[in-house]
Amino acid sequence: MFATMGALGLAPSAEAATRVPFQPLQPSDFRLRGRAAAKVVILGAGVAGLAAAYELGKAGYDCTVLEAQDRVGGRNRTLRGGDRLTEMNGTTQSVRFSDDVYFNAGPARIAQWMTTMDYCRELGVPLEVFTNSNAQAYIYNESAGMKAPVRWRTAKADVHGYISELLAKATDAGALDQRLTATDKERLLSFLSGFGAIGGRADGFAYKGTDRRGFTVDPGAGDVAGTQLGPVPSLSEVFASGVGRSFSFEFGYSQAMLMFQPVGGMDAIPRALAKAIGHGTIRTGAMVTRITALQDGVEVEYTRDGRTTVVKADYCIASLPPHILARIPHNLGADVQAALRTPVPASSGKIGLEYGNRWWENEEQIYGGITNTDLDLATIWYPSHGYHGRRGLVVGYYNFGANADAYAGLSHADRLRRALDQGAKIHGDRYRRDVVASASIAWTRQRHIEGAWISWPSRGAAYKLLNEPQGRVHFSGDWLSYEIAWQHGAFESARKVVTDLHQRVLKG
Repeated sequence: MFATMGALGLAPSAEAATRVPFQPLQPSDFRLRGRAAAKVVILGAGVAGLAAAYELGKAGYDCTVLEAQDRVGGRNRTLRGGDRLTEMNGTTQSVRFSDDVYFNAGPARIAQWMTTMDYCRELGVPLEVFTNSNAQAYIYNESAGMKAPVRWRTAKADVHGYISELLAKATDAGALDQRLTATDKERLLSFLSGFGAIGGRADGFAYKGTDRRGFTVDPGAGDVAGTQLGPVPSLSEVFASGVGRSFSFEFGYSQAMLMFQPVGGMDAIPRALAKAIGHGTIRTGAMVTRITALQDGVEVEYTRDGRTTVVKADYCIASLPPHILARIPHNLGADVQAALRTPVPASSGKIGLEYGNRWWENEEQIYGGITNTDLDLATIWYPSHGYHGRRGLVVGYYNFGANADAYAGLSHADRLRRALDQGAKIHGDRYRRDVVASASIAWTRQRHIEGAWISWPSRGAAYKLLNEPQGRVHFSGDWLSYEIAWQHGAFESARKVVTDLHQRVLKG
């Protein structure tokens, strides 16, 4: 009834609320007003473009999705055996992973608060836990002089222990008396005792290490009490190692556990969207060559199979990356062109390493999670599925910026060689053995994408301009959200644009 009242203009307006939950479109929106749905051409079959087509389709809009690549998903790409990955310079990898092995070359994790989870539920995409942080994984900062990697659990125990010792001593000595009451001081000391596993006042609140650091011999039966890991490094050594810098990522709102991934590969999301939209709506291999705003609509010219075609629609949703849109001729004006050129593409790369056995589980007891380093590989990811299986895939590097550019400049064979040499600093020579297949991606070298994501110098006039329709052209994508590089940002942007366009159509 409330939805009907809203359609008739009898309910509070959207402007009256600070944030109105997204209301899916429905055919009754038009029947109640005696109007007809419009025709919309959508540029790009990435997550934002597909989500826009999916939501508009619920109300009966006539949508055409134009995608330059031969597949849907955009940066959501999962590589499997039999795939081919071509870069802009023409070099091509033939992916030879085993049948049950896949590599999420783009997005690979979803926070449980994200809108992406809602679409997985709605579209029937099954999920499983993605282990974003694991006490058994490693931290290694070579530039800080570390001679060997340390487990996350060990690093946390030492950092938390020494910080707690220092704060407890300062508190007990009266350094915080102007901020704390006597009761507050005792409560803080009690907290620090548990947080850092430190001694009491009689022991000078000293941190001496506990079983939180781990064991060289695990506790067992009979007389096997276990042998605690030692010796405990000094406070100076722990702080000099810089291991505490790695902790911040898991505190982030977008990174905190629990996190999730679709069963069988992240591309289950765009495939489910495309199925729900109807593949007849999506034209792959269609490269947009011109956008022309008209008084009563939009014309989009594209090439496909060597032929040029023009699509005319009432509205256009442009969800391509802004630096790609900026190269397409249009008549939207100099301000729009300048705005499209404002955000800067970011570099990122990954390599997937399929091993003949899951040695990280069998030999190092690592079940999922991420090793953080200051090496040029940045991070190593261990799979969060297929435990105790015969084979598995490790993400041998997921790096960014200058490091990603350096790897991108290498041949595929040299990327593999470099990744194995660097990874061996963590796992030893074992890391180089039994690699049965690999595939690497440099997102700056992927045609029609040319970047892992974008960054705005500021969310100023250019950002605001592109978040508003320009004539009958609307823009959409994670780059027009506050969660850039996440599918959540793409979904939220698509919902915003769909809502704006729909209200515009209903108003006539």
